[in-house]
Amino acid sequence: MTDKTTAPYGSWKSPVSTELIVADSVSIGDVALHGDDIYWTEMRPADNARNVIVRRAPDGTTHDLTPPEYNVRTRVHEYGGGAFCVAGDDGKDSVVYFSNFSDQRIYRQTVSASGEAGMPQPLTPEIDMRYADGEVCERRNIMVCVREDHSSSWREAVNSIVAIDLERGGSRVLVSGASFYSSPRISPDGSTLAWLSWNHPNMPWDGCELWVADLLDDGSLGERRLVAGGVDESIFQPTWSPSGVLHFVSDRTGWWNIYRAASDFDGVEPVCAMEAMGKEFGRPAWVFGLSTYGFASDERIICTYTQSGEWHIGDIDTASGTMTIVPTPFTDVGTLYLNASHVAFTAGSPTMPMSLMRHDLADGSTTRLRSSSDAALDDGYVSRAQAIEFPTENRLTAHAFYYAPTNKDHDAPDGEKPPMIVISHGGPTSAADSSLDLRKQFWTSRGFAVLDVNYGGSSGFGTEYRRRLNENWGVVDVDDCINGAKYLVEQGLADADRLIIRGSSAGGFTTLLALTTRDAFSAGASYYGISELEALLRDTHKFESRYLDTMVGRFPEHEERYSERSPINHIDGLSAPMIVLQGLDDEIVPPNQAESMVNALREKGLPVAYLTFEGEQHGFRQAANIRRALEAELYFYSRVFGFGLADDVEPVQIDNLG
Repeated sequence: MTDKTTAPYGSWKSPVSTELIVADSVSIGDVALHGDDIYWTEMRPADNARNVIVRRAPDGTTHDLTPPEYNVRTRVHEYGGGAFCVAGDDGKDSVVYFSNFSDQRIYRQTVSASGEAGMPQPLTPEIDMRYADGEVCERRNIMVCVREDHSSSWREAVNSIVAIDLERGGSRVLVSGASFYSSPRISPDGSTLAWLSWNHPNMPWDGCELWVADLLDDGSLGERRLVAGGVDESIFQPTWSPSGVLHFVSDRTGWWNIYRAASDFDGVEPVCAMEAMGKEFGRPAWVFGLSTYGFASDERIICTYTQSGEWHIGDIDTASGTMTIVPTPFTDVGTLYLNASHVAFTAGSPTMPMSLMRHDLADGSTTRLRSSSDAALDDGYVSRAQAIEFPTENRLTAHAFYYAPTNKDHDAPDGEKPPMIVISHGGPTSAADSSLDLRKQFWTSRGFAVLDVNYGGSSGFGTEYRRRLNENWGVVDVDDCINGAKYLVEQGLADADRLIIRGSSAGGFTTLLALTTRDAFSAGASYYGISELEALLRDTHKFESRYLDTMVGRFPEHEERYSERSPINHIDGLSAPMIVLQGLDDEIVPPNQAESMVNALREKGLPVAYLTFEGEQHGFRQAANIRRALEAELYFYSRVFGFGLADDVEPVQIDNLG
């Protein structure tokens, strides 16, 4: 056995290079089943962040379907999702319908039974419309989907549900009038349409409504009936059983649970009651196309749920209302789709990155079809996520995942405590997960501790926990990140003088506010973070334009609160060095948010580094930019805390250093 080398935390030589992180890495997005074929999208950083549809045949062969000049991605709600669907008879040619990123038109592409893909043909006209969350009704030869109309610059985008004629390409508005729509789903016999709608200022996880209406022979809708939901009840994923019973997820009891509607839609009941307590079967619908359950038959639902921050798979007998837990090694399960024979789902664990899996319902076997990363990493460099709970303000408890510094080749000098990076996730109504992420291992294998915080407001811990952030964004999240850091310092697991906070988007806001209004952290990194809340109100897109009504308070009634919570107004309280990273094409958090913060830091004389990235929107997707951002951040910390680097890293300009 090789002796370990003693070296300061942060300076350890690591095999987890930025090249390893981006090489052959993908992000698995939408998933669809069609007969025995499995389709999915891959976002490929090495291919200019292009999204490609991949088809896997029953014999295991895979084919890329998307030609190089196309990018399968929709911009509805800006975050997208639900960018493609598949139709056609089993065993014959199938047809893929997808949104193309550059023009946002829907294209039709024929795929032969052998997997040969034809050239995409445009289905919708060259008008500034965006489409998402489509579903094909073969009986009526239409696709129902969400449409977002951006054709007029003088008004807010208009959202509706439309039916697109698959023969002629024309579209007909079926439902309009609400601020937002999602999940248009047609019953198996083609007779009834179900959908979700909600209005400003709600987000779908705050409260939305589930509606149904008959699809009439002339293509219009009959009388509309409200099934469930309201301003304080969140509905997720309406789905029809094979025999046409409408199911959905609701948080009416304080936990997202699966329900079914009566045959006349007058009343609902939980599919399984006692087994669901303390479990969440839903997710915040930041993107379209999310799915946490499906039907193997009328009597059998396969589902995924989260409990105490970890995800599980369940098998529900709908007749008895009982659920059996399916043993798996996974701690994070993403989207899940199934038919009568198999389940396709994304999953990961502390030792496995998020991957596309196939589970055979007949023999119980599970096969990994595609991994988000093919990097081979020795177990001696892998830091496993440890779920922790810690005390926070108001005698409450918060949650996080802790990662210890781990490198089989190195030890730290006696008595040294590691620097710790506290991650504030985005959303803010989102959640940290525990699957293997090489970007976290980039830090832990170099000698950093990492704390990924599920602060109050995060999803997966019940409605009450999720609503802790209401009117308290910038308070509860900051408190929980600080208290999580203090907790690990008290446990002797982190250096109190080398605490770092980093975050992106909403997590960047928490980062900036923690650094400007508190003194717990010695450095920070903001990725496209929010620095001025009132400016965000003016500049952001429709989907989030009233989000702050819930998270901060109505404007201008609470204008003073907006000013108080804006990091840009607390520069006098900032004494920690910062690195700020920003995509120049970001329409969710525009570059002016970063620039105002950087200018204020420069004027105050604090060390600050500012990196901008052409062609990047909200979230860095291109391989070169992902590499540059991570290496620049590492370089920044090395200069601020004075440790050497084992890597040859391109320097970044740091203003006011020294």
